[in-house]
Amino acid sequence: MKSDPLNDVINTIKMASRIGENEITISPASRIIGRVLKVMQDYNYIKSFEVIEEERGGKFNVVLSDTINNCGVIKPRLSVTRSSMGRYESRYLPAQDFGIIILTTTKGVMSHLEARKFGIGGKLLAYVY
Repeated sequence: MKSDPLNDVINTIKMASRIGENEITISPASRIIGRVLKVMQDYNYIKSFEVIEEERGGKFNVVLSDTINNCGVIKPRLSVTRSSMGRYESRYLPAQDFGIIILTTTKGVMSHLEARKFGIGGKLLAYVY
């Protein structure tokens, strides 16, 4: 039984990019995973993804790009304010303005860069660089 589907997705993407696979299938599909994949696509960490509807939850077909060096899930899902975001940037990203932290906010799932523009905080989900 899978206890954290987001963790499984991020680890699948990381391992597939390390062994050089171009396309992977991820199941089960959920809205939060779809939104995380959309943020990764917006920053060119994945080329594209599509939802394959099935009667048992559906799947995502993800086409990877070659730009992922590392990615992971942030546990526990820490709540951050806009003023404390820099502390977590230095903890999870190797350099300033290199990579993104994905978080869920009251305005939806977005990168830490977008959250900084809106001046809001949220809960940390994952990092990618």
